[in-house]
Amino acid sequence: MADRSLLRDPRTWVGPGLAVGAGLAWYAADSLRHRREGAFGYELVEGVDADSPDFMRAAEALTGHPINEGCEVELLINGDQIFPAMLETIRSAEETLCLETYVYWRGDIASDIAEAVCERARAGVECRLLVDAVGGAKITDGLIDEMQDCGVDVRRFRPPKLYALRHLANRTHRRLLIADGRVGMTGGVGIAGEWEGDARGPDEWRDTHVRVRGPVVRGMQGAFAEHWLEATGEVLGGERFLPELEALADGGPVQLIRSGAGVGDTNAEAIHYLAIASAQRSLDICSAYFAPRPAFTRALAEAAQRGVEVRIVVPGPYIDKEFVRQAGRAAYGELLDAGVRIFEYQPTMLHAKTMAVDGVWATVGTMNFDNRSFQLNDEITLAVSSERFCEALVASFDADVERSEEMDAEKWRRRGPVQRARQLATTAIRREI
Repeated sequence: MADRSLLRDPRTWVGPGLAVGAGLAWYAADSLRHRREGAFGYELVEGVDADSPDFMRAAEALTGHPINEGCEVELLINGDQIFPAMLETIRSAEETLCLETYVYWRGDIASDIAEAVCERARAGVECRLLVDAVGGAKITDGLIDEMQDCGVDVRRFRPPKLYALRHLANRTHRRLLIADGRVGMTGGVGIAGEWEGDARGPDEWRDTHVRVRGPVVRGMQGAFAEHWLEATGEVLGGERFLPELEALADGGPVQLIRSGAGVGDTNAEAIHYLAIASAQRSLDICSAYFAPRPAFTRALAEAAQRGVEVRIVVPGPYIDKEFVRQAGRAAYGELLDAGVRIFEYQPTMLHAKTMAVDGVWATVGTMNFDNRSFQLNDEITLAVSSERFCEALVASFDADVERSEEMDAEKWRRRGPVQRARQLATTAIRREI
């Protein structure tokens, strides 16, 4: 029989009780970030057209980030276009240069970027480099030493610590380059040899990036400053970082949307759902890692069922994370049955993250269509309201479709037990993908 005196003595149960309570609170708080796992979705109360002021106001209100008029956006496809523009932007810096990246690995371009940044530092430009401590783990140590010796302030973002293991998955997935607070770049490309070239084969990854001028660059500088503050305690302000930026005569409305991990719905989720639910004619999504939650699978299916031509391009046989591909394939059946067209890119790893709605509104950034981007990582995307920009982005999307294999609904239903088992096996880890 149990000793009742132990139950009467608070010292015997208060400690364990507090530990259990803390554990339940931790689980509950974490679960709130993933409420769509319980099949809770979204509903658009009133429809808005993507080319209407109502859509822009909704995007602004949902995310808390302003629409900036008078901005110019240059679309860049693959390393052969992206890296020359990146090096040109670095070399144009006269006072400040800020670079943030999830991936900084190895290869000729890794050395070229380091050399260009060092040259600017030696010329007196204040250069800051922020590399994610996990994503950039493969960077050559010699490159960091070289840059620091030249006066570049190099920091690693959120290095793993024992007391913060719960947040190990909360990385900066952002890619940012800002010169003098006036010219900015973002998109999917990482600084590594894998991105060099023009997607001609497996060794040349396919990606999309943009270079931006105009008032929205202030938001890009702010996104960098936010993380620099966390990493260093330094607040970046003043004319050298945040100059007056006038609207450009030929520019249009652009919005920079930041998203970060937290309890509840993130900006990444909000802007994706708003775009999907608002689409009336066409919806083109390109995602390196496509593993939608049930709420987003349904949203995509509902868009196709109301007559929207929904096309999705994802990686095919060349992907660096096969388990993500299998997790995404678990949603194929419902999507294909609803009329969504899915294409798997064949030549190489597809790493771009873009979306185009009705040929009038588009995004290019770092957000993938998976839970890691929607709930765990710090991300950014540039939203452009422009028929001309959309036309160029959709033309690039069409070129990707031509190099892809379209999934057939009937053939997919007849897939074998091994393939089905692969998708089923991702269920337990899908939340962390």
